[in-house]
Amino acid sequence: MKKKNRVRKAEEFQDLVHKGSKYVNSSFVLYTKDRKEEQARIGITLSKKIGIAVKRNLYKRQVRMMCQDLVDFRDCTKDAVLIVRFGYLNQSYEANKKNLEKLFIKATIK
Repeated sequence: MKKKNRVRKAEEFQDLVHKGSKYVNSSFVLYTKDRKEEQARIGITLSKKIGIAVKRNLYKRQVRMMCQDLVDFRDCTKDAVLIVRFGYLNQSYEANKKNLEKLFIKATIK
């Protein structure tokens, strides 16, 4: 996922979380709102309780790769914030990818 397709500022994260629509499953929480930029953006975050920094960065890289495979950022009409939950740790990469795909379909991102 390219940097232009990421939500990076704390204010943008807060805006999406407080004013966006919420979708939930066992591995993820997704907040969406209509995009403001020319391409859609996704921000990924997770709690420090999930693990040490090395593990958290690994999980973020995995989720970025899932998003890159599942979302066409030019055609997508929404920005999103994706929060990784503890359920992510109990499932395989493929199961988490399917969960994310179902969540994107539910939120009409894909």
